[in-house]
Amino acid sequence: MMADIKRGHITGLIFSKLARVARNTRELLEFADFFRQHNADMISLQEKIDTSSPAGRLFYTMIAAMAQWEREETVDRTKASIAVRAKLGSPLGGPAPYGYEWRGKKLVPHPEEKLVRKLMYDLFLQHRRKKTVVRLLNEAGHRTRKGAKFTSKTVARLLQDPTAKGVHRGNYTTRNGQTKRWELKPESEWCLNEVEPLVSVEIWTECNRLIEESLSKQKRPAKIPTHIFAGVAFCECGEKMYVPSNSPKYVCRACRNKVPVQTLDAFFREEIKEYSVAPEPIAEYLRDSNRTAAEKETLLQVQRAELVRLQKEIKKTYDLYQQEKLDADAFGRFFTPLEERRKQIEAELPRLEAELDVMRVKTLSSEEVALRARALYDKWESMEPSEKRAIVELITDKMVIGKDEITVSLCERSSCKEMANGWRKGWDSNPRYGYPYF
Repeated sequence: MMADIKRGHITGLIFSKLARVARNTRELLEFADFFRQHNADMISLQEKIDTSSPAGRLFYTMIAAMAQWEREETVDRTKASIAVRAKLGSPLGGPAPYGYEWRGKKLVPHPEEKLVRKLMYDLFLQHRRKKTVVRLLNEAGHRTRKGAKFTSKTVARLLQDPTAKGVHRGNYTTRNGQTKRWELKPESEWCLNEVEPLVSVEIWTECNRLIEESLSKQKRPAKIPTHIFAGVAFCECGEKMYVPSNSPKYVCRACRNKVPVQTLDAFFREEIKEYSVAPEPIAEYLRDSNRTAAEKETLLQVQRAELVRLQKEIKKTYDLYQQEKLDADAFGRFFTPLEERRKQIEAELPRLEAELDVMRVKTLSSEEVALRARALYDKWESMEPSEKRAIVELITDKMVIGKDEITVSLCERSSCKEMANGWRKGWDSNPRYGYPYF
């Protein structure tokens, strides 16, 4: 526009009000000088200003200053209202976090997206690689809310977002006026509100611990130790205990406390016997099984509905091409991603259906669960070290070895499911998603 004014193509600019032209008095005055130098006029419909006359230019300057003052007052009032709405848990504008939706000014889980977001945590706990999670999600046909493929940056942001564990942050970011980038506000200004969680606090904490370790070390997670209790065996002095290459015992390097490998193995076997057949873990296992089956059924229905939608989109695109409303390049640009995702979902549906069928066929009663849990105790001595190690990692938080006693702390998040299935030869599980077969 300014270039056209210089060339003389524009002799006047008509606008609704001053606030739509510039954001401060200085800019408005600079615009007025520019127009005057090139013999062009500025006419505001609301303020009834015409800069073609001296009186109009004087009034223009006064009104410009008042307009800037009004804008700054509006900004201050908006900031004050944001803090109040954030404390009340009301929406502040913008979309809800992925996996949630605003319903009646309340943040509630989205019936479809919550399944995908929970799947992210399951996959990350198993593979410990963001890129692996991204690949598996995209290959299964899952997409972001805008229909784009997931990226490592998106997955990392969603894994670190505390909303998934039931804590929604409000009023915690602000836009830098110079760089125009979003920055975190001081934590004292944050407003935290409770929402319905998608995953447990333990799962969220473990995922974020792995992310922080990866960022601090900038290297891949360490390989699983060879010895069964390495990493969970601690001396009473607080140091970890390991098995030296020339010794059949777990040894504390600080105080030289020792315990034979076989003794620790036998003690752990007796410990899981009592825990695995207790009523509470069995009841928890059955509840988890039913909940997992229901979630997988919902995910299956979501994928089927998405397949139907994609087929309709593909047909619409093809019809437009047949009607010559799309050229070959445009047709390929729209058709290729739709067809790619259709094939991914069609490949994913049989796997989901098979997993759900296995869950339905092999649903266990409490007596069967107890029987399998006892089988774990019976099979323990004949299991391979790698199989034992998998069970120890899943259900054990810490083992403290003293001079005269051993204490085992089992994970609060562990359930009877791992022990009821862990005795199977090879610790049989889905190699892609890691769901134990029932």
